[in-house]
Amino acid sequence: EQVGTPLALVDSSEVKAALLAFPLIETYALEAKPPHELTVRIVERTPIGVIESDAGYTLVDAAGVALSTTPDVPAGQPVLHVEGGVGSDVFESVGLVVRSLPDDIRAATVEVTASTLDDVTLKLSSGLTVIWGSADDSVMKAVTLSSVLVANPAAQSVDVSSAQVPVVG
Repeated sequence: EQVGTPLALVDSSEVKAALLAFPLIETYALEAKPPHELTVRIVERTPIGVIESDAGYTLVDAAGVALSTTPDVPAGQPVLHVEGGVGSDVFESVGLVVRSLPDDIRAATVEVTASTLDDVTLKLSSGLTVIWGSADDSVMKAVTLSSVLVANPAAQSVDVSSAQVPVVG
């Protein structure tokens, strides 16, 4: 509705109202470039997985914002089993873990479970179980996990809850 409006008369609250209709937008910024250019910079929400419910599978981001619901699990998205739901500290911990995963491990993750802040567990499509523990040191744990998988491709389980001392089973 703001197209064709002189730059000085563009109503930022109307732009905001129009953008709020899109749940995939996490943040945005308006930048006026006189005499006639308005740039809208958008940061999209990054999904971390799906929550199963009676309605189907709801794709959520790390803040627990529902992005879409489908009857089947969307390809490439892990199913999240989190005690306390999307409003809990446990969910926040899961979000931090999933966002820290390297792309290849993230793509292979089919399930994430957690009942407390300290027991996040991943299940990969290969059948590998990864005991992550808490979200603390997630970047280091991700590096450790990648190294362990290269050195032990046939591993059935990997415990990186202590990033310095991984346990391979």
